Amino acid sequence: MGDSFSTKRVLVTGGAGFVGANLVRRLCAEGAQVTVLDDFFTGKLENLRGLDGRYALVRGSVVDRALVVDQVGKHEIVFHLAARNIIISTKNPYEDYETNIGGTLNVLLAARAARVARVVYTSSVSVYGNARVLPAGEDDPVSLLTPYAVSKFAGEGYCRAIPAGSDLAVTVVRYSNVYGPGQDPTNPYCGVVSRFMSRAAQGLVPEVFGDGRQTRDFTFIDDAIDATLAAALSPATVGKVFNVGTGVETDVNTLARLVIEMYGLGHEASHIDKRDIDTVARRVVSIDRIRNVLGWAPRVAIDEGLQRTRRWLAETQK
Repeated sequence: MGDSFSTKRVLVTGGAGFVGANLVRRLCAEGAQVTVLDDFFTGKLENLRGLDGRYALVRGSVVDRALVVDQVGKHEIVFHLAARNIIISTKNPYEDYETNIGGTLNVLLAARAARVARVVYTSSVSVYGNARVLPAGEDDPVSLLTPYAVSKFAGEGYCRAIPAGSDLAVTVVRYSNVYGPGQDPTNPYCGVVSRFMSRAAQGLVPEVFGDGRQTRDFTFIDDAIDATLAAALSPATVGKVFNVGTGVETDVNTLARLVIEMYGLGHEASHIDKRDIDTVARRVVSIDRIRNVLGWAPRVAIDEGLQRTRRWLAETQK
């Protein structure tokens, strides 16, 4: 397939979302012919601002089988990011099932039929739940505590089953708490970093769900995109699953403190009741596999990532 995206026809499902839009920007910068397929349930056209004329837009859902068949068949590489997020999945498991499982099956079947060169499926470290051993590795047992985790892992199962007996090459990347510029703080489904920083920018201390001792492995968006693109080009990643994280465990209280210090706020974070989806006490993943196979490692530590996010947020509020 070569070691470049230049002139390649690339489809990005969910390309108007936070991660998807950042991926589209990088693909366009590398000369790919990009098509975005998005139903704009959470994605926004403004996430793709400045790229006018550099990508094609198709409004629609991966649930629409005929549309998926038509669009997948026109492309060489498919990045499948379209999904209902963890909050929506918990509120409406049927919609989670239709989009995250059914939509993924539609993409994979269409890709196999069209002999697409590569599919990259974006899964989640949510599949580990409360892992027995930390950092969690790709071959460790899963613990499916939410409908979102169930559907993401089901998608991974199809990524193994559908290519069997065919030439379809599929790679799975499991994202861990991706944050950074482009993550809309006004979106009610945004991540904790965006929520904390949005409040801090208004002079308000972060609101922490529960006691704040829960830990996460926060991954800067540029690092996540680097890993995703590298995984798509390497023949060594076919048929494999890769964690995309940092291997660094950060508790939410520490994150809140970093944001408070960055904005010079004089008070500690406030604590509110935890949510139904807050079922994981600790999370940190092993990145040994992706480091060994691709030579990839994260370059942006949490303090630098927060500073970059702050600068972006300040620019957007002008």
